[in-house]
Amino acid sequence: MSDSENQIALAREDLCRYLAACYYQPEREFEKEGVFVTIVNAATLIHPALMPLATALEKEFNAGNGDSLLLDYTRLFIGPNHTLAQPYGSVWLEGEKTLMGPTTQDVLGLYREGGFDMDDSFRELPDHIAVELEFLYLLIFRQNEARREGNMEHLEAITALKKQFLGEHLERWIGPFTAAIQAGAQQPFYRHLAELTALFVAMESRIE
Repeated sequence: MSDSENQIALAREDLCRYLAACYYQPEREFEKEGVFVTIVNAATLIHPALMPLATALEKEFNAGNGDSLLLDYTRLFIGPNHTLAQPYGSVWLEGEKTLMGPTTQDVLGLYREGGFDMDDSFRELPDHIAVELEFLYLLIFRQNEARREGNMEHLEAITALKKQFLGEHLERWIGPFTAAIQAGAQQPFYRHLAELTALFVAMESRIE
């Protein structure tokens, strides 16, 4: 890969990894760790369409009240009475308010195939949006690694796995999940996050 291609490839890794982080409980440490600076820089390198959303995301986080963000996060993704945007693939893919359904088992199989291990102490379900984005990050990382090493056989295998994962799982439920966030979020931060994530996933689905 050329230097510019390598920079874009690394930016795709960074953006995916930090988008995943944004679906966990919001913390002021995000700002200290440069999460949003990295998101903006990565989005700028990847595609012009991503940049306005990334910039707005950073602006809203910096301007927002931490308690308001946490309240919105809880309303959208946790509940307790009615969760506005369930962050689990099985809820959207199986047409029922079901957790750990057959689609969750399917995605676990893809994780095993991709060498993606979940820590035993991790308390979220395997098809949580953040986990699926972390798996996508791993696939992008391994695609980039295979390209740099000229390992076309490995690249072909990882690309096929990524295509299957997106086509059968994440790409199928990111749309309704995003719509639920757009309808239910009180903070612009989460609306920008959802739109940026959906656009990035759509772009990744077209990258071989």
